Order: sequence, then C-alpha cells, then structure tokens
Amino acid sequence: MIKLCDFEGAWVLRRQIRHSDGRVARLQGRAVFTPRTGGLHYRESGDLILPEGTRFHAERCYLWHADGAGIAVSFEDGRAFHHVDPARPEAQHWCDPDTYHVTYGFDHWPQWQTVWRVHGPRKDYVMESHYAGE
Repeated sequence: MIKLCDFEGAWVLRRQIRHSDGRVARLQGRAVFTPRTGGLHYRESGDLILPEGTRFHAERCYLWHADGAGIAVSFEDGRAFHHVDPARPEAQHWCDPDTYHVTYGFDHWPQWQTVWRVHGPRKDYVMESHYAGE
C-alpha cells in the first residue's frame, strides 16, 4: 500500500492537457516532495507549451498530509483541495462553478499518474500527469 512517505523526493513530470475542442497543451518538468511539519510540501515546475506553441515557465505548490489510511491534499495556503485513499484512488473537488474529478494510478509504482477531468461553464478538459522517479 502506498504511503505518504513513499512520495518524498524528486519526480520527472510529463503532463498533457486535452481540451474538448481538440487543442492540446503540454508541460515538461519536475515535481519535488520535501518534508514539512506534518507532511510533505509538493512543488511542481516546468515549461508549459500552449496549443499555439507559446512556451512559459509554470509552477504550483500543494501540501500533502497523512489522513487516516489516505492523503489529504491542500492548497499552499492551507485550504482543503481533496482527499485520496490509495486503496480507492479517486477524489472530487468543487470550485464553483467547476467540478474537478481526479483518478490516481499507482499500478506501476514507482511510476504513477493522475487524470483530472474538469467541467464547468468555461472549462472542459482532461489533464493527464505522469510521474517517474529521477
């Protein structure tokens, strides 16, 4: 069973964002989990290439904490984002007016992935992120 401490360290991150209109954006970078009081600090950074070819640096941070048999993921400011149980690796987040549904894939550990399906009045995309140890 995957535990919070198993994520500690650096990961190669590859991401594809497929919009419902067929446009595709890509991110190449890395994700680093570092110990922090009560859990891990997650920081991803990389080059985001938009469908028209524009490239820029992107980064995002989250806080991961052990929570029972699962993992609670919070935004960097401490607001709750979602909770995932590795035994049932799906979660949902409502950010009015949008719905975010995630499925984690741990079948090929230590490679793993997330698939986010995002729907709302102005959002409709699938974001697949693949992680591999450095």
